[in-house]
Amino acid sequence: MGFSITGGVSITGGVSLLPPGGSPSPGGGGASNFGYTSGGFTGGAFSDVIDKFPFSSDANASNVGDLPGSENTGAAGQSSSTHGYSSGPTFGGNIGIKKFTFTSDGDGTTVGNLTSSRIYAAGNSSTTDGYAAGGLAPGGITNVIDKFPFASDSDATDVGDLATGVAEATGQNSSENGYVSTGEAAPGNVNIIQKYSFVSDGNATDVGDNTASRRTVAGQSSSTHGYTSGGYIVPNNYRVDVIDKFPFASDGNASDVGDLSIGRRQLTGTSSSTSGYNAGGDREPGIQDVIDKFAFASDGNSTDVGDLTLARSMSSGQQY
Repeated sequence: MGFSITGGVSITGGVSLLPPGGSPSPGGGGASNFGYTSGGFTGGAFSDVIDKFPFSSDANASNVGDLPGSENTGAAGQSSSTHGYSSGPTFGGNIGIKKFTFTSDGDGTTVGNLTSSRIYAAGNSSTTDGYAAGGLAPGGITNVIDKFPFASDSDATDVGDLATGVAEATGQNSSENGYVSTGEAAPGNVNIIQKYSFVSDGNATDVGDNTASRRTVAGQSSSTHGYTSGGYIVPNNYRVDVIDKFPFASDGNASDVGDLSIGRRQLTGTSSSTSGYNAGGDREPGIQDVIDKFAFASDGNSTDVGDLTLARSMSSGQQY
């Protein structure tokens, strides 16, 4: 059975491809070394490329490996302290969890499966486990929260439900909780921020709102706040440049704290210890290769700091 979400980019078989966001670093607070952009869609073909770019200096990305398989678009991204993960998608029953190492450049391998076939889930990472929340299943949008361990290669288990099932949302995480922000919940976009615990398995709760209802967003995490970047608003298909920020210390609404260098949807988010990054994405009239960065220490706009090795959207994000 095919998958479709209205307002997307149509490819063969009537499948509409729109992305999840990226994956925050494990336990919140960002990473120190590199950001990764894995898989995606170039506008004419699927991509299996794993790109890596440095956090220590502004620079272009380099191609350091390939994900296994030919369809790696619309995956959820997760990060342990040693490996990056790309879980799910693209469509047609692919539920694989794919892993690549941070300590040396190279190709990824398939190490397990999600509990069910779905695409456009939000990725989260604790210090010990990866999570894939929500997404679009063959029967429609799902609320399932899947969890898989970083310590051993194995399948995911269903550990809870979102308060509202969403697809094309994004993930952020603190040291204790995973967050799922905005997305599509039939029949339209939502602005909700949902939270679930890493400490014990269970359901998510609605804890606040972003500034606008939108989907195909990217997520970033500092040690104290979650960020929701870009996306688009239907029915006018408007590409959003807004960067929203919400606190981890207390439940509450987000505020608009800056703008992307260019407004776009289907972008991929990563987080260093000091900055949030957005890579690639779609902005009419085409797919983008831009990497832009904004600071966590002070609210403000992002700047263009480099390029991916090829323009693409709907990738998963990881960081080391």
